[in-house]
Amino acid sequence: MSEKKKLNRIKDVLRQQGRTQTWLAEKIGKSYVVVTNYCNNNSQPSIEILKKIADVVGVDVRELLEPSKPNPI
Repeated sequence: MSEKKKLNRIKDVLRQQGRTQTWLAEKIGKSYVVVTNYCNNNSQPSIEILKKIADVVGVDVRELLEPSKPNPI
């Protein structure tokens, strides 16, 4: 079985802020199951939902995504 590629960092950001998936689900109007699937990279939020999550947790939307290539120095 191949390893699932991590596309978003929602779970990491929530952990850094000491927030729960239940809290996020309530704030964005989605079920706990949907948010858990986002956090575990089983499914990905739409761009609109990703922006809403970024607004709710107070970060730039780019912080919720895994970089597609390394940052040049």
